[in-house]
Amino acid sequence: MSLLINPRDLQFILFELLQVESLCQSDRYAHCDKAMFVAILDTARRIAEAEFEPLAKICDEAEPRLEGGRTILPDDVAKAVNAYVDGGFLNASADLGDGGQQLPVVVSQACMGYFVAANPSLSVYPFVTNGVATVIGNHGGAAQKKLFAEPLRAGRWLGVMAISETQAGSSVGDLRTAAIPTEAEHYLMAGSKMWITGAAQDFTENIVHLVLARIAGTPAGTRGLSLFIVPKYRMPASGQPAVWNDVNVVGLNHKMGFRGISNTVLSLGDRNDCRGYLVGEPNNGLRYMFDLINEARIWVGTGAAALGYSGYLRSLVYAKERAQGRTAANRDPNTPQAPIIEHADVQRLLLTQKAYVEGGLCLALYCAWLVDQSKLAAAAGDADRQADLVLLLEILAPIVKSWPSEFCLEANKLAIQVLGGYGYTRDFPLERLYRDNRLNAIHEGTYGIQAIDLMGRKVSMAEGRGFQLLLSRMRETAGLAKKEPALAWRGSQLERYLERLAAVTRKISGPPGTPASEQTLANAVHYLDAFGHIVVGWLWLRQAMAADMALRGGAQPEDAGFYKGKLFACEFFYRRELPKVNHFLDLVEQAEATCFNMQKDFF
Repeated sequence: MSLLINPRDLQFILFELLQVESLCQSDRYAHCDKAMFVAILDTARRIAEAEFEPLAKICDEAEPRLEGGRTILPDDVAKAVNAYVDGGFLNASADLGDGGQQLPVVVSQACMGYFVAANPSLSVYPFVTNGVATVIGNHGGAAQKKLFAEPLRAGRWLGVMAISETQAGSSVGDLRTAAIPTEAEHYLMAGSKMWITGAAQDFTENIVHLVLARIAGTPAGTRGLSLFIVPKYRMPASGQPAVWNDVNVVGLNHKMGFRGISNTVLSLGDRNDCRGYLVGEPNNGLRYMFDLINEARIWVGTGAAALGYSGYLRSLVYAKERAQGRTAANRDPNTPQAPIIEHADVQRLLLTQKAYVEGGLCLALYCAWLVDQSKLAAAAGDADRQADLVLLLEILAPIVKSWPSEFCLEANKLAIQVLGGYGYTRDFPLERLYRDNRLNAIHEGTYGIQAIDLMGRKVSMAEGRGFQLLLSRMRETAGLAKKEPALAWRGSQLERYLERLAAVTRKISGPPGTPASEQTLANAVHYLDAFGHIVVGWLWLRQAMAADMALRGGAQPEDAGFYKGKLFACEFFYRRELPKVNHFLDLVEQAEATCFNMQKDFF
């Protein structure tokens, strides 16, 4: 059995729940079939296990360092990344015309789950590179696509995002890096960037930085930010990287997790010779960058679920093999000790993990499936359906990024608890998985920022249409479940929580266009927790419905346990997790003000 993600669960979500093979009926995916998807998933798992996973402990213990201007990485990092590229995963969902495989995004995202579970650090290199190529391909000029996007898509170069700055942190509107116009076809870049992942490596010919910067005289805040291509090496007429572009790695940040990839402080233009090439129109930089940022939020959710999933599987194996103590029904010290999985509290720890990680993975893949549906609607010229799908993705973006980051991290904590003292040692990978997963609630927009985005903007955007669309989908599932005797109670429960969420949302929402008050936003995290639990509860009910249908249809004996496990996990979530929603929404509805009223001098 894989210790990364259960392949049977991936196939269940993809083919029994989301019915991904139906995408092959469209023109876009007509070259695909289910057998192809299964083979690609298996290839991803094998490469992840053979090339990525063996380096995870090595990369964690031998993090990047600078020596004589060079970045020293563990041996075989380049080999592993190249295996990913050679397997076709770098451009798995890119168009055939762009050198990709034109796979459904949901399938490529499922493949990515294996790689992140095996080694999250190495997974960042190809993921961000693909995003940088996508942004340049969507918004760059023809020459930029040829010069920069093509070698990125080929994996000869790698790309990085360069957004954050020390003084700004998450406040993007306070970025200061300057772009100074010249009479040539470039700008001179001046400033520094912080927390730039992957900007220090020398196993590829070049590194392409996408840099947000400000042209003098533009508006303050995010409206005045433009996007620039800043290569590590400039391109001479020969087309080969040769001329250093005054991009300096001036320091490395030493992190709690994700240690296998460099995280840098960059200085641009120390010698006044850093050239940047404007992408698209001035002052549209943040909008362009959101092509990558929105994709990154699904990737973060997938990665958080994958890291939690791997911890769950490892703790499950340990619980089955580790004998300790005896059950309450047998206290005879002369009898063999029982495997700890027979202890009810260990079953609680395992079942909680299962509910979180399988629910989080389903959420991430559902959002990736929505991306595919949006692409098909666009190709069919169905503007109304595409607009609805975009709104669904908008409202789910902060949830898919944040809920797995919080609750699949909790799963990692519980996995450590299953192993007891061993879980706290480096003899097992669980403590590393926990440290790696801890980043996901921070990067690509912190948990609190996602909560404010959901409560303060997403639920009311387009006059609340996205919120209503999501509610209607969840209500439909609840109605169908109520018709099935084995699931009726859960359908009724979901309806009850949906009505509570709708009522609280109406109460805290002002007139259209009116921003939420600061006191209301003080409880935004609780609103996100409640909303996320309800969405995952909805997806658990959908999983339970699919499992119940399979069992009633005469599932094979080897599958019966799998499906019954789905039903038990759904039952667990509805009885032990969904009731937490009432507490979260009580705080929101009452505008509970302890945190809002707390004064800095009282701490």
